[in-house]
Amino acid sequence: MTIMNKKSLHRLLVGSCFVLSFLLVSQCFAQSSSATAAEASSEDSKKNSIQYYSKILGGVLDFANKFYVDEIDPKVLYEGAMKGMMEALGDPHTIYMESATFKDLTYTTSGSFGGIGVTITKNPVNTPEKPAYVEVMSPIEDMPAAVAGVQAGDFIIEVDGVSTPELTMNEVLFKLRGKVGTKVELTFLRGANLKFTRTLTRTLIELPTVKSAMINSTGYIRIIEFTPDTAKRFQEALSDFKKKNFTGLIIDLRNNPGGLLTAAVDVADKFIDSGVIVSTKGRIAAQNSEHKASWIKTTMPKNIPIVVIVNKGSASASEILAGALKDNHLAYIIGQNTYGKGSVQQMIPLSDTDGFKLTIARYYSPSDSNIDKIGIPPDLEVTYPAFTEEQEKNFAKLMEEDAIHKYVEAHPDMEEKDIAAAAEELNKTYPFDLRTLRRFIRVEVNHQKHDVSEVYDLDYDIQLNKALEIIKTEDFNTLLKNAKTLKELENERLEKEALKAQETNDKK
Repeated sequence: MTIMNKKSLHRLLVGSCFVLSFLLVSQCFAQSSSATAAEASSEDSKKNSIQYYSKILGGVLDFANKFYVDEIDPKVLYEGAMKGMMEALGDPHTIYMESATFKDLTYTTSGSFGGIGVTITKNPVNTPEKPAYVEVMSPIEDMPAAVAGVQAGDFIIEVDGVSTPELTMNEVLFKLRGKVGTKVELTFLRGANLKFTRTLTRTLIELPTVKSAMINSTGYIRIIEFTPDTAKRFQEALSDFKKKNFTGLIIDLRNNPGGLLTAAVDVADKFIDSGVIVSTKGRIAAQNSEHKASWIKTTMPKNIPIVVIVNKGSASASEILAGALKDNHLAYIIGQNTYGKGSVQQMIPLSDTDGFKLTIARYYSPSDSNIDKIGIPPDLEVTYPAFTEEQEKNFAKLMEEDAIHKYVEAHPDMEEKDIAAAAEELNKTYPFDLRTLRRFIRVEVNHQKHDVSEVYDLDYDIQLNKALEIIKTEDFNTLLKNAKTLKELENERLEKEALKAQETNDKK
């Protein structure tokens, strides 16, 4: 007979308790599974399944808290479970917000936070083939990122030397924002190969809304973001154009990340006199709603050509406006395919210090089409020429060496002729597209002089020039009449997909 010492007996007892506890937890899980399996045949099986998984999750959290080799802070387990749960949905707009991010959101909504001025998104799935870089949806006009030449579609691959695929969306936001006047170093990827690093100084982020001007006899309105003041400012510009007898209207929604849905509806109502402007549909009836137009609010004169300019930075509320005007055959859309954010989120506080944002519905255009993850294709695509490989290298060098900023700083009070001369001079060291070079220099000059950008730039803006050309065309009404609604485009896309699937099956 073997006699145990006290130390061996203690180890045995601890091990036995661990095994017993594990068996009890496993038995609890098995019972829950058995019960749920029996209930699966009932009408309430779907409701019970969430209870089943809740029990398992609770059991695992309790077990890990009790038996993990090191002592655990229960909050760490809770936050990890919440992040994983939101990320499992595969929706970049559904996220958990822990204490720091939740607090930061308060600063954001009050408009009193320091940042670089970008709207971003991030794929929650990170793979070696497709790293989950942070994508710039839209740079905010006159803010540090826009002044530095950051564009919609650029990827932020590093923040202060930390690779972004390994960071959560919350962690990225926390790193980008901070005290006004502090600096953050960002490395960007544009296209497949163009990388450049910029050090940006955080500034007070103020959300502008509307800029307007007359271009000869055409009224031009750029909506930067939809805020509570957008409809009012838009109407002020429209009224001014009327006094000047405008004969055409251009609405510029490029790099507009959205904002308030109601603001987009109010602007659309100035053009649409009846019918649905936008509707939302969710799983529960409370999320289903329709925003309808009223002829009383219609202020835009009839028979004036309207062109809307969009790009891949046009998202959410800007897509609502563009889609409403397109489906009602009121405006001709040019530019590039929009971002494709056709979903509605709700902020759910969990406590005073954390919460989560959940997609609760999708919105639909007047023709009953949802553009989520698809976007709005323009009636006429107008793009900017792609850089050559050599131009990409020169651009990266231009940015890395901060050549434009240094040149403008050394040559104060530059006028347009000086800008043209500067582009020629810089082009000798950094061979590049002169038109684009003049644009970058012009932005830097305006920033140093007034800290604001020009309302428009006809020297650079290919898309705006095309819009002005279309406004004046004699067959504008024919173009407008022949433009397809979003629903017609959706049906065409589905037919092509079905045909392609059928061809694939036939080959098998």
